[in-house]
Parts: sequence; structure tokens; C-alpha cells
Amino acid sequence: MTRIELDQITHVYVTEREAKLALDSISMEVEAGEFVSLVGPSGCGKTTILSMIAGLLQPTKGEVRLAGEKVTSPSSQVGYMLQQDYLYPWRTILANASIGLELTGQLSEASLLATRDLLAEMGLAGTEDAYPQALSGGMRQRVALVRTLATNPDLLLLDEPFSALDYQTKLQLEDLISDTLKKQGKTAILVTHDLSEAIAVSDRVIVLDKNPGRIRKTFEVPASIRDVQPFHAREQQGFNDLFNEIWGELDDSGGKR
Repeated sequence: MTRIELDQITHVYVTEREAKLALDSISMEVEAGEFVSLVGPSGCGKTTILSMIAGLLQPTKGEVRLAGEKVTSPSSQVGYMLQQDYLYPWRTILANASIGLELTGQLSEASLLATRDLLAEMGLAGTEDAYPQALSGGMRQRVALVRTLATNPDLLLLDEPFSALDYQTKLQLEDLISDTLKKQGKTAILVTHDLSEAIAVSDRVIVLDKNPGRIRKTFEVPASIRDVQPFHAREQQGFNDLFNEIWGELDDSGGKR
């Protein structure tokens, strides 16, 4: 079943001085339960694509469909996790993790209990009454993940959620998020500048061109890589070959980032 579809998406940013074509005829589909990564040079429109899928931005031309329905506004079916955790310092960890439930009218004793369970699954049991400043960066990002999952979205949009973390914490969270999303059967789209990360967590990696943003090439990640945890995926045969192939495409597109 197709969870998200982009149909001939074109987008133009207009300012007082100029009109800039940011995306040109982007078409792609992501199946239910699939994990897809978008990579490409800075300015190729990766975050613009996520904003359109989230319903935060309407394309100049074309259509975004979620489960067959046109996306016209934000939906509780879509969770969005950013590079920064954006936890409110005056709210406890449980209150931060449950804010999406408040905003969507889903807050109840049952949903709070489920949120507590999610915190425990993320290794955060006992932090419910603490405040964000008492937690490390990796722990705060786990809270952000719980906040995203608490409303039970079908689709998760991940915009460089690990880039501000140290390497060890980043690898730990890659495994945690990958395992959690597979366990819950979630669909995910990740934007990242880290090719190793993209290959390790994904079923497919889509390389974008820039000026304007277009799909350059799509790479299928072999089962031998995608069926193991991201940490161990890097050790699998064929990983380095795929890395070098995607790197070459990025180089040809005009930039590694």
C-alpha cells in the first residue's frame, strides 16, 4: 500500500527581488512500512519536500497525497522530528512528551500511560518528573522521539535528527529509532547529509540534484544490509560499494552536501 505519493511536484519561492525554482517535477512513492532517505547537496529541496508532506507548505504545482488523500494542511497522521529537540524548559519530561496529545485532543489517562511506556522503552524510565536541562543531548532527543510517536502517526518525517549529537550517541539512536519504527510498522522519510546513516537505516536512498531540485537516482539497499541493525549494517558486504556509488552520484550532482 502506498503511504505517501508526490505527483509532479514543482515549487517556486517568490521574493521581492526574484522567483526561484526550488523543485522541478518531483514524483515519488513511499510504501507503508518503508524507510526512505533523501540525500543531496545543500539547497536541493530536501526540507522543502518534508514541509510539503507535513502539510506546512503547498506546492506551486502538483499534488502530495497521504494514503490517497490530498495533503492540504498538517495532519495527526504525520509526525515531524527535527534536528533540535525543542523541549520546553518549564515542562517536565512527561509533559513535554505528551504535548502533541494535548494539541490534538488525545490526552487521557490511557494515552499518558502509553507515553510513560514509550519513555521506558527508550531507556527514560524515572525521568518523567525531571526537566530537560537535567538530561543529556541524546536523552533529550529520545524524549523528542517519544513526543513524535505518542500521537501514533502513520508516517514519520525525520529532518537530520542525529546531526547535533556525538558519534556514539548518534549510532545508539540510529539503532533505537530503526528498531522502534520496524516494531511499530511505521513509514519514515529521513533527510540527512550522512551517507553511511542513510544506507544503514533505509530500504531506499534517493539522491537529489539542485538548482532546481530533481530526483537524480534511486538506490535500493540490499536485504543483507537493511535486515540488520544500522550499527552492524556498516560491516555488511556491499555496504562500501553502495556508499561509493551514491557518493559518485552526489559528486556528479555538484556537491557532497
